[in-house]
Amino acid sequence: MSVWPSLTPAPSPALCGSEGELVSISVTVEPRDLEELLEALASLEFPINPQIYHDATVTYAGQDGHERTEPATLVEFPAYGEQVAKIRGALETCGFANGVVSVAAMLDEIHGGERMEPAPPDAPYAYRVVRKSAPATAAAGQ
Repeated sequence: MSVWPSLTPAPSPALCGSEGELVSISVTVEPRDLEELLEALASLEFPINPQIYHDATVTYAGQDGHERTEPATLVEFPAYGEQVAKIRGALETCGFANGVVSVAAMLDEIHGGERMEPAPPDAPYAYRVVRKSAPATAAAGQ
């Protein structure tokens, strides 16, 4: 016999508010475009608290298995699911391609070290791996 009710709640995201699930937004930009990105985010009607990683890397894996790693500036911030379309719209209005934005569940982001993302339909690569900082092996070789 249990003291707990036998009702089973419907599955729901662990981090959810009135505007949907809390997610982690990542935007990959060239360093020269950082100021323009921050201006675009500042134009939104809700607050954005970005974390900027200047030593991030993005590894692109081609359909043939060939990989290429490039340095990147990564801007991350939390948002709610209902805000994602507004964020994408603001960035698109400022000339940023839709592929620079990625969205992950916040709990996945908290527990993960790097993020593997499938390629958009028209991309010349199969997937990409985003790292917030360069791997120790790359830093040691410099």
